[in-house]
Amino acid sequence: MAYEQLMRDLRAGDILVLDGATGTELQRRGAPMDPASWCGPATLGNDRLLQAIHADYILAGSRVVTANTFAASPLMLGPAGLAHRSGEIIERAVAAARAARDTTPGGNRVVVAGSLSHMVPVASGTAVVDLAQLPSTTAVRDALFAVAHGLKASGCELILLEMMYEPNRVALALEAALSTGLPVWFGLSARRGSDDGPVCFHHVEDLPISAVTRLIPPGRIDVAGVMHTGAEIMQPALEALRQDFAGPLMAYPDSGYFEMPDWRFVDIISPERYEAFCVQWLQSGVQLVGGCCGLGVEHIRAASRARETVLAQR
Repeated sequence: MAYEQLMRDLRAGDILVLDGATGTELQRRGAPMDPASWCGPATLGNDRLLQAIHADYILAGSRVVTANTFAASPLMLGPAGLAHRSGEIIERAVAAARAARDTTPGGNRVVVAGSLSHMVPVASGTAVVDLAQLPSTTAVRDALFAVAHGLKASGCELILLEMMYEPNRVALALEAALSTGLPVWFGLSARRGSDDGPVCFHHVEDLPISAVTRLIPPGRIDVAGVMHTGAEIMQPALEALRQDFAGPLMAYPDSGYFEMPDWRFVDIISPERYEAFCVQWLQSGVQLVGGCCGLGVEHIRAASRARETVLAQR
């Protein structure tokens, strides 16, 4: 199977390319973002566009395509009155990724991942959690379990925990993902702290990276990395992660910024500069590179070029 081959390649020291953003790429290509729930509802009515995005990433060299389920939980869909359609949205998002994999040249080597985040409602016009809509711990746990098992039922081969930064919700996301029996990858998010070094993405306080990485259960996570993080602080964040994780590392930064419900494509890193960063990360031992919010197909082509550059240096 594709996942087993992918892991064999990683164990053999190969370098692999992930995909780029899905939600912000839908926005870039004209799909409207929901004012209350961001990109999750965009799957409805945009199945073909979503499939085309995944196909473009595969053609650019991606070995993993990630379904548009980051904001598809009942927690995120609730403010739009769509919590009852979470299962349908997950199913359609995964179906689009699988269809792209099954119909695109080279797709037989591609793994379909389901994105599982602990995202909760965000205040309009900001990137900050809306404390007035902050769900209870029980509600978060129930929603994460529903998404995780919905991803498995829909045909995902891998659960990708994305934007892990709040320790309490991280623990619940790990519990939910691991309960499915599927392989699990772990993506933490960081920002600059008051001392200019990387800290967890948490907006309320400067939490050390270890507050999240120490929650990674030994031997149960196949790959871990840093995502939705500026390229400039990726390396020190990866070094902090390496203190608590010995397996393959991945790096997929973002570029631009979020103002609910839209991604602002401002000062987006050029593919050329991103490629240079990828070469640096790969030379330091990272084995998987890709892109997050704001990064698109041209960036994944650049990541593929970086892979070839580093492999040629060996």
